[in-house]
Amino acid sequence: MAILVLEDGRVFRGAPYGARGETFGEMVFNTGMTGYQETLTDPSYHRQIVAMTSPHIGNTGVNEEDPESSRVWVAGYVVREPARVHSNWRATSGLGEYLAGQGVVGIAMPGTRALTRHLRERGAMRAGIFSGEHADAPVDELVERVRRSPGMVGADLAAEVSTREPYVVPAVGERRFTVAAVDLGIKAMTPQRMAERGCEVHVLPASTTAEEILARRPDGVFFSNGPGDPAAADAQVEALRGVLGAGVPFFGICFGNQLFGRALGLGTYKLRYGHRGVNQPVQDRRTGKVDISAHNHGFAVRAPLDGPFDTPYGRAEVSHVNLNDDCVEGLRLLDRPAFSVQYHPEAAAGPHDAAGLFDEFCEMMGAKQGA
Repeated sequence: MAILVLEDGRVFRGAPYGARGETFGEMVFNTGMTGYQETLTDPSYHRQIVAMTSPHIGNTGVNEEDPESSRVWVAGYVVREPARVHSNWRATSGLGEYLAGQGVVGIAMPGTRALTRHLRERGAMRAGIFSGEHADAPVDELVERVRRSPGMVGADLAAEVSTREPYVVPAVGERRFTVAAVDLGIKAMTPQRMAERGCEVHVLPASTTAEEILARRPDGVFFSNGPGDPAAADAQVEALRGVLGAGVPFFGICFGNQLFGRALGLGTYKLRYGHRGVNQPVQDRRTGKVDISAHNHGFAVRAPLDGPFDTPYGRAEVSHVNLNDDCVEGLRLLDRPAFSVQYHPEAAAGPHDAAGLFDEFCEMMGAKQGA
């Protein structure tokens, strides 16, 4: 038997899936109908228990080509109906075996829809999964243990998922630009998308200072996605301010967007239950174009939507908004070459509507070179 316990006392029962044991994390849900392997290996899910709203998970097994990092990062995994048999020509194993091999405690249960509705009404919260002998303890005791586990507000997690040493992703074909990419939880597809456009990408640890970034004489600087509370990432915000002050072209996504907002003097806040999936409609306010986009974030930037506002680096504006809830989905400086988006244009997994943002970054670097 396995049991999922939420901090407000709600309990769900099911069967063990993956490793047996116990695990704690923030309970969130992902609405994607595909891309479970990319989700599992996305460092932004560090210390989160992820429930998949799609009812059938594991149909295509797992392979050695789709992971977005070297390991599974989710703290726990919740599915409704795991595939009994996987079938895909690229598969090297089944999902259940993969999770067990990486020590990920999961649960297969019939109540994923009820769980999702509960989180939408009450908000993301701490949770625990207990299976095997760990599920035998009294529920009151398990609830209390969940309540003693750490929350996500105030969590500084980027350094826990970042690379320890710098490494280089070479450009595909002719090298046109050198990009310094600060790894706050970067997904493998992101530097690959830049490499496909002629960028030699130097991936740097989360602790890298502005001086160390600029010492590489990059044509552009990139801040990646990542886990945790942006309000706790003071060192990274300070590094970004140094980059902006130097006038080097900047591009950020997800966590990088939130840090960009902080560097501009804006605040951040925790969303009620976050955006996680591959179906979020985002509108570019400059053109009116709507992209269906991939998301994974529980925090957002608080910024004025009614026109340009002043920052230490000149005027800025909200460039993109989420059409579901008017959440800020992008920021742009008007007087310097810097912009960011809250979603994932690398689309691993997800729609490719926003891939052109990498081209915009390259155009920005090209314009700076020619200036």
